[in-house]
Amino acid sequence: MKLFNTLTQSLETFTPLSDDNTVRVYVCGVTPYDTTHLGHAFTYVSFDALMRYLEYTGYTVRYVQNVTDIDDDVLRKARELGMAWDELGRRETERFLRDMDALNVRRPAVYARATDEIPHIIEVVQTLVARGYAYVSEGCVYYSIKKDPDFGAMARAIGLEDYASMLTIANERGNFPDDTRKKDPLDFVLWQAQAPGEPAWQSPWGPGRPGWHIECSSMVMRHLGPQIDIHGGGADLAFPHHTCEIAQSEHYTGKAPFSRFWVHTGMVYQDGEKMSKSLGNLTLVSNLLKDYSADAIRLTLLSHHYRHPWECFAEDLSVATQTVEQLQHVRRLVGRSASGEDSMLRHQFTAAMDDDLDTPQAVVLLKEAAAKVIAEPNLETGAEILRLTNVLGLCV
Repeated sequence: MKLFNTLTQSLETFTPLSDDNTVRVYVCGVTPYDTTHLGHAFTYVSFDALMRYLEYTGYTVRYVQNVTDIDDDVLRKARELGMAWDELGRRETERFLRDMDALNVRRPAVYARATDEIPHIIEVVQTLVARGYAYVSEGCVYYSIKKDPDFGAMARAIGLEDYASMLTIANERGNFPDDTRKKDPLDFVLWQAQAPGEPAWQSPWGPGRPGWHIECSSMVMRHLGPQIDIHGGGADLAFPHHTCEIAQSEHYTGKAPFSRFWVHTGMVYQDGEKMSKSLGNLTLVSNLLKDYSADAIRLTLLSHHYRHPWECFAEDLSVATQTVEQLQHVRRLVGRSASGEDSMLRHQFTAAMDDDLDTPQAVVLLKEAAAKVIAEPNLETGAEILRLTNVLGLCV
């Protein structure tokens, strides 16, 4: 199997770092302050398909995902709603999980919350300070990019070639350039001093809470070890989030690479703009489920290659609904206990999935095979179709 590695900008043959046939995977999860939209679903359905395919090919997968349950956005939204921040986090996390369950996205082995990681986060930050990669300033702790000559390799890989371009994007994504406590505008916070009225945890630097980037590094190391096989998330996380993760993790553990592969999903667009909570141009999974089956929604998502941005159109869901009906027809023809196999279809499907998880081609193959089985029933091909739909997480 070949996967595209964002860090090297190339397709590379996938092999796990360890020799125990276990693939260790971490995917950045949600910040639970609002409801789940189609962009979220695209990322988690895509990675769910990858997990299922890795297992189909014989690997054991250890999959961890996080939830950022303490964050500026969570605190802001809680104030707007007049509710406790932790209550908001629990409510939106439960909504997210219900939506993912409805789309047959299997839950990871560990679903880690930032607030459960505080002791280990403090340990990591203390080590980075002791080694000179971080500094304390007015109750905050910042990572010093000037102490790290390798900082920004991921940023450069995605086209941010210089300091100015990195600073522009980082500031757009909440880097707080006017923070006078920092030595360099691109330095990023590891521990944030308590602001009036905010929740806080005790630390060697005073009361506060963890920065965004450090929580993921802590979770990876605590639940999966110092090095992993695949680290994933949306393309907008490559910089600054994943860039910062690499820096702090490798200088804490002394081991590189932090992750063998960096896999990023493309952005989903609505009316020409990236679908996002801040813009409010959202297609909500919960609303789609009122009009379309979970299989139709999932098939729509898998009909787009995980790396490529795409525009959300209602017509795609209609086409997917027709494909689901074809697959259901095959199910009725074949039944639930049919045996037999079609090695040619399986070979073609595997070739597509081995080519950087080409689920769109895999969907086309199943659709074409289903049409043939409906026109001229073939139990062996039909049974193979149904086995392969399971690999894609469909429930026909």
